[in-house]
Amino acid sequence: MAVSTQNATELTQEQVAKILVQPLAEKSVFLAAGPRIFDTAGPLRIPKAGAAVDPDWTGENELITEKDVDFDEVQLLPSTMKSLKVITRYSNELARQSVISLDQAIKDRLVNGVADKLDAQLLSASGDGITTPKGLFAYSGIQTLAVGGELTTDDLLTAWGMALAANVNMSGLRWVLTPGDFVALRKVKDNDGRYILNADPTADAVFRLFGAPVSVTSRVPDTTGGTVTGRAALVDFSQIAVARDMAPSVKVLTERYADYDQQAIRVVARYDAAPLNPKAVVALTGITRA
Repeated sequence: MAVSTQNATELTQEQVAKILVQPLAEKSVFLAAGPRIFDTAGPLRIPKAGAAVDPDWTGENELITEKDVDFDEVQLLPSTMKSLKVITRYSNELARQSVISLDQAIKDRLVNGVADKLDAQLLSASGDGITTPKGLFAYSGIQTLAVGGELTTDDLLTAWGMALAANVNMSGLRWVLTPGDFVALRKVKDNDGRYILNADPTADAVFRLFGAPVSVTSRVPDTTGGTVTGRAALVDFSQIAVARDMAPSVKVLTERYADYDQQAIRVVARYDAAPLNPKAVVALTGITRA
């Protein structure tokens, strides 16, 4: 009998996209922020321009100086990069007798689990880029603003100015804040007791700070050690590349656990991320909380 979509254990591409890929892109704060995603089956090299050419002032009949053009590249998803993998087992009795849609429940769990784990790494200050992806606050060459106190609107404007000075596309910027820091900023009032941010109660519900949308997530890591401080970031996510391999692949396992009258769903997802323009990331560090 020929193998078909009716008897193969692999889910089809459309099913995988519906069951995990699309919801994952919505659930993951990092992926939903708009990075440039590249699907690849192996290591990815993205060429980019190096340092700017410095031409000389040259007079009439004078020899024109030769200048070499430098090129650079961003390397993603080396063969040593690990994957996110999970197997969820369930009995056939549960599949038959469940009062809810078991497939839907498992899908929700898988989406939330993969999204949480992915955000925790991609928004972290760890990762070596070899076996685990580097987190947003571990990128090399990014701009850093040491707040050294409670986060204020002046700090936000300073970060905004740093991005402006680096010739970043200002219309593509997005804030990344923890819920506590964002709420603290929203509570700031003027001398008349009016809220500084979104004082108009008829304004839309989209979170914005100085015109840039805000991603609020508890996955932004605090520092560790004796004095714990917080972090925030102002990022043009269109200048961040995400390499996605097995995005994510789902397989239903019916034979491996046949002796137990069980089925299982296996999920494998492999990601990597790096900035195409590190100056498009402004990290705010040393944030203290009252």
